[in-house]
Amino acid sequence: MRLNEITYNNSAPVDGYGPGFFRIGGQVYQGAVLTGPAGTVAWGGYEDEAPLLALSETVDVLFIGTGADLVHIPSDLRATLESAGMGVEIMSSPAACRTYNVLLSEGRRIALALMPV
Repeated sequence: MRLNEITYNNSAPVDGYGPGFFRIGGQVYQGAVLTGPAGTVAWGGYEDEAPLLALSETVDVLFIGTGADLVHIPSDLRATLESAGMGVEIMSSPAACRTYNVLLSEGRRIALALMPV
């Protein structure tokens, strides 16, 4: 089997997660987080749409992890993000972390908003 080293261009991958925390780029973050080309910051959840909208010029797709289970996000939040020109993909936080890492390794223009598991 041939192994290839994965390189990440301008964003940090999700290294791990657990009850109430995420480890992104070697740093541990408690609670909900937003990560992408501008770095990783605490996120205020579904009502905190300003930092998500700020990504509209730098990302094509925003993955939103809804916690341990897949749940619907508020429909007005989805409409606002899509009106700003971003694709929005909703999935459980574990699935969102895995998908984000794969697409990040491919050099895609993506960001990730996560609710804790």
